[in-house]
Amino acid sequence: MRTRGFGELEAVVMDRIWNHNPETVTVRDIFDELAAERQIAYTTVMSTMDNLHGKGWLQRERDGRAYRYWPVMTREEHSAQLMREALDGGGRSDLVLNYFIEQIDPAESDRLREALRRLARRTSRAKSAETKKR
Repeated sequence: MRTRGFGELEAVVMDRIWNHNPETVTVRDIFDELAAERQIAYTTVMSTMDNLHGKGWLQRERDGRAYRYWPVMTREEHSAQLMREALDGGGRSDLVLNYFIEQIDPAESDRLREALRRLARRTSRAKSAETKKR
């Protein structure tokens, strides 16, 4: 599935769904949260969630007269997919990465370095295990 950013209301709805506990939600759950903060119609939330389902972002199953919805991927998986597509479609990936790194703060940079170290260790262990099998 090609990832793209959400529309404004889609992003708000997905954010609520990702933050929601339990893992499945109804239109009513999301509507009640949004209606407490802004003027919005139930049918607007319903059509937005139906659109997200149609676009492949949400799964759903019928529960009585309503549907229960849940996200196809986590917020982090979605962000990673967006980053991958930006890297693939943004010209020279080394320059894209350099510009990205220049924009993040030192704490984020430290987290990125740690994630790269963990990835390098996992890759090294996987290669070592593969070599032992041969």
